[in-house]
Amino acid sequence: MSAVAATSAAPAWFTAAMAVEPEEGSVEVAGARVAWLAWGERSAPTLVLVHGGAAHARWWRAHGPLLAAHHRVVALDLTGHGASDRRAEYRAETWAEEVLAAAAAGGGAGRPVVVGHSMGGFVTVVAAACHGADLEGAVVLDAPIRRPDPESEEGRGGRMFRSPKVYADLETAVEHFHLVPPQPCEHTWLLDQVARDSLQRVASGWTWRFDPRIFTARLGPSRPSEVARELLARVACRVAIVTGAESSIVDAEVRAYMAELLEGSPAAAAGIPFVEVPAAHHHLLLDQPIATVTAIRAVLATWRPVGAAPAPVAPR
Repeated sequence: MSAVAATSAAPAWFTAAMAVEPEEGSVEVAGARVAWLAWGERSAPTLVLVHGGAAHARWWRAHGPLLAAHHRVVALDLTGHGASDRRAEYRAETWAEEVLAAAAAGGGAGRPVVVGHSMGGFVTVVAAACHGADLEGAVVLDAPIRRPDPESEEGRGGRMFRSPKVYADLETAVEHFHLVPPQPCEHTWLLDQVARDSLQRVASGWTWRFDPRIFTARLGPSRPSEVARELLARVACRVAIVTGAESSIVDAEVRAYMAELLEGSPAAAAGIPFVEVPAAHHHLLLDQPIATVTAIRAVLATWRPVGAAPAPVAPR
């Protein structure tokens, strides 16, 4: 989450996307309510968007309408985030079940493609390994699956979310919104939207819409990154890895390790594209939103062609 400065003028595509009101719904998974948003026609193929840690479905508000041109797009709040219930214990495997349940409740036709960013990318890997036969494919956005390391980036970043503050008023809270890990992002209009959607009113003021226990406990038996590392070699559906070319946490070594794990997976036979989004950092959906949507749409087009080819131009 860089502090949101004075918001610059938003481009026309963003204004148009924000004018599209998503459908809202929820589904119960293992005794907890899981909230979701959706765009597009129910008859279209299903695409599920999974947010990162301490984020929520509305991080995708500007992207959902763009991806809904040929898909039924569903963005969910994992439990402990956004409008979904909180749990006594959080497990990556349960979050993966929530992804499948939201796809079934709010999705469209056929098996879903799941797209997950950061921690949501770990959840996407778990879903692809444990429920691969039920998925059309999985797209992992800048999720750093590393060789075993006693001091992981997730642990360092998690400490920053363990004691969320309460602010006296909304504007003060918005000013304190920042991206973790820190990175540049010129789109203040997008950061402002995400910041406002990330806050909730409480008795003493305004605070963030996530359960800090996600970062104070070990999330069940292991962290999502650890579960994903164990399961990446077992992904059982088509998979693509999309990263920010300037990401501070997914570098060449991380990409090489992920490729090594995927080499022996059931997904390897179909080919596994590794795509770098130019000039993008870790939060590529915020600093390069159009390029990120384009990368996702390009992957989807290679897996399941949609739309009609342009009509030939008659010679003059």
